[in-house]
Amino acid sequence: MVLYNITIIIEENIQESWLSWVKNEHIPAIMSTELFLSNKLLRVLDSPNEGITYCLQFIADDFTKYTNYIKIFGQADALKQQQRFENKFVSFSTVMEYIN
Repeated sequence: MVLYNITIIIEENIQESWLSWVKNEHIPAIMSTELFLSNKLLRVLDSPNEGITYCLQFIADDFTKYTNYIKIFGQADALKQQQRFENKFVSFSTVMEYIN
């Protein structure tokens, strides 16, 4: 199992708009690819950064499904967020493997 984590630090003045977009458009679009089993949206409570920090997490069966998402959909999905919230956020992603 693979966890794809995207950490996003957004400006406070766009928080409500961003949250609405993520919940109603972004997450459903990613889940509609059927490459991920589940997702979570979390808010970081003790972030040292200015702004508000969120984590989007998507779980895939294996690394191949994650790489397929990145190859086919990743760039377009990132561009949608960039165009909609230009210069109002920073983000980075990490990919982790579950260890039993």
